[in-house]
Amino acid sequence: MRWRRGRRSSNIEDRRGVGTAPKLLGGGIGTIVLILVAMYFGVDPTPLLQTVQTGQSASTSGTRPSAEDLKNDPLADMVSVVIADTEDVWTEIFASQGRRYQEPTLVMFSGATRSACGLGQAAMGPFYCPADQKAYIDLNFYEQMRTRYRAPGDFAQAYVIAHEIGHHVQNLLGISGQVHSMKQRLSQAEGNALSVRLELQADCLAGVWANRADKARNILEAGDVDEALNAASAIGDDTLQRQSRGTVVPESFTHGSAEQRQRWFRTGLQSGDPDACDTFNVDRV
Repeated sequence: MRWRRGRRSSNIEDRRGVGTAPKLLGGGIGTIVLILVAMYFGVDPTPLLQTVQTGQSASTSGTRPSAEDLKNDPLADMVSVVIADTEDVWTEIFASQGRRYQEPTLVMFSGATRSACGLGQAAMGPFYCPADQKAYIDLNFYEQMRTRYRAPGDFAQAYVIAHEIGHHVQNLLGISGQVHSMKQRLSQAEGNALSVRLELQADCLAGVWANRADKARNILEAGDVDEALNAASAIGDDTLQRQSRGTVVPESFTHGSAEQRQRWFRTGLQSGDPDACDTFNVDRV
């Protein structure tokens, strides 16, 4: 992916490493005291340390990385460029529809962090919170993509970000709120099916971004699309269920199968048209 020549977004908040020392106990010395006390009473200190660290790292404050910060952190730099690129694409699309695009903030964190939607943890993977219009990602997720999910590549990483920004677009258009309201009146299985349609639309909107960005700035290189499709397949509900439990339960899907996620990303990529991403009014999702 040709991202290095792109502009950098100012809507980046870096919370990585914020408050990771257990301040209540006085930093490093307090940590040693905690370990010694636990050992004295014959208690494994690991869970205690994890609890303290999670509580402290679950901060809501961060910094805006400077150009120099980004230059020294290639992964964060790439994230900043992708966010900027989504801003350009969706600002143009919204303007063509007589709307104003409200730019979201992307929060980079490590371990855990607070959001207006509650505590976000790395184990959850990247997520979007409509209440504060922020997308959250622990950049270590990209290492998991490479090793655990076998979905490497910078465009696969960009696809993940573009998917979360797709949720922001859905929020601005009122789609997310409508889905949330409808789910309150549905059974678990019916609510899951609605969530699948929401997630697949976000995949499609990620494809729309890729189409528009490539036409405007020629960002795609050979193999990039395959990287994104591979990532979409690797995080399909059926793929994950088969790996974790050996069986697939479609009624419990919340994001869509590998085939569905690939197909809807490709729909957005080929059309470049948000109207082609209406996953709510098709018989075959």
